[in-house]
Amino acid sequence: MAEAAYTKIVAELRRRIEAGELRPGERIPSARAITREWGVAIATATKAHAVLRDEGLTVARPGVGTVVAGPAPRRDTDLSLDRIVTAALAVADEHGMAELSMRRIAATLNVATMSLYRHVAGREELEVAMIDAALGELRVPPRYSGRWRADLEQCGRAMWALFQRHPWLGETMSLTRPQLSLNAMRLGEWIMGTLTPTGLGASDRMMVQVLLFSFARGIADAIQPETEAMRDTGMTGDEWMETQEPAFHRLIEGRASPTYEELFLRTPDFEFDLDVLFEFGLARFLDGIEVWIGRS
Repeated sequence: MAEAAYTKIVAELRRRIEAGELRPGERIPSARAITREWGVAIATATKAHAVLRDEGLTVARPGVGTVVAGPAPRRDTDLSLDRIVTAALAVADEHGMAELSMRRIAATLNVATMSLYRHVAGREELEVAMIDAALGELRVPPRYSGRWRADLEQCGRAMWALFQRHPWLGETMSLTRPQLSLNAMRLGEWIMGTLTPTGLGASDRMMVQVLLFSFARGIADAIQPETEAMRDTGMTGDEWMETQEPAFHRLIEGRASPTYEELFLRTPDFEFDLDVLFEFGLARFLDGIEVWIGRS
């Protein structure tokens, strides 16, 4: 009974806010006023206030009371799954998946949190929709060149670019229990199709596709931490490495480390960043596949 009562109160006050009957900054009925208007217990009125705060519709202001927060939320009819996914992508791209929440998405869209659930069942369904939307950015060529290595290389670079735009994507996509996404299947078909001229069977082509994805994702896992490190320290990776040089000298002092000494002390043109690492690894991956195909 109490559950139905507080839900009814929340719905009515939400309606008044969305209709503009209660405007930003205006006080909403106090708990005691709610008990009088709806004939409920004070605990029920307090619970209704808590739900409205959780939805981001109201805030408590000392000395004033509970007031409507910010601009009045949009009506639910303004919402769509596409708008929710677009907002979620923006949050995840900038802050990472750890900072993504329904409340944050709702605040971005200026809507009530609970209104999102009319379009998406929950976090898991939202993540699948985000994955599908991100992978949908890939522009698959209408035809292959017929040179499997060049085509597969193009696939690898396209994935790397996608992971750079969406650093959360790799860690969100499951390797062992893949989410059902039409655009993920489209990507897989594109990659496996490049190997058609080789005569490899479907299972072998699938293994190449999974390994290429895993390689690109593995390098991409470092993008978000590096971005956060740059933000926290104010230094690029190269600048940070320079600050470690005295400690490096102390570490190798009295120890035979000829390769490291050659690399870091006598090779001024040595570059180590994620793009260089990706290009080196992609070339070696393709070299290995080429040797394997030649032996098959």
